[in-house]
Amino acid sequence: MQSIAELLEQHPFFQGLAAEDVAFIAGCGQNVVFQEDEYIFREGGPADHFYVLRHGRVALETFVPERGPLIIETIAEGDVLGWSWLFPPYRWSSDARAVEVTRAVALDGVCLRQKCENDPRLGYALMQRFTRIMMDRLRATRLLLLDIYGNVPAF
Repeated sequence: MQSIAELLEQHPFFQGLAAEDVAFIAGCGQNVVFQEDEYIFREGGPADHFYVLRHGRVALETFVPERGPLIIETIAEGDVLGWSWLFPPYRWSSDARAVEVTRAVALDGVCLRQKCENDPRLGYALMQRFTRIMMDRLRATRLLLLDIYGNVPAF
């Protein structure tokens, strides 16, 4: 059985971080499993973790009135789920639903924010990594919106 630190060291998000930094971060982590169709978090709920996906797939969804849930993006093994734990008011901006059985390491946001406060160098390194993820997710959302509304004539 592998430790949380060993699992994190193998994940692409943590590549290039010093082993001692990964071990430091691992102190905030625990293994979790989500069943197919289980919601990992819901829009507006407290954002107190982020998830390092080890196996499975997760649909990021938003509810559209008169249309129902709309899948923004599906992420999988090797991805990271959630950045709302980083920014006040620490609330989720979408729903996340396991599409299949999903295994992840859940990292406690309060614990990690405190560690980043105590070690700004580590906090900056993590912020750079999360910024890349946020940019990718914003691009995916933009493409989805273009697909949905792209055929609407301009006024």
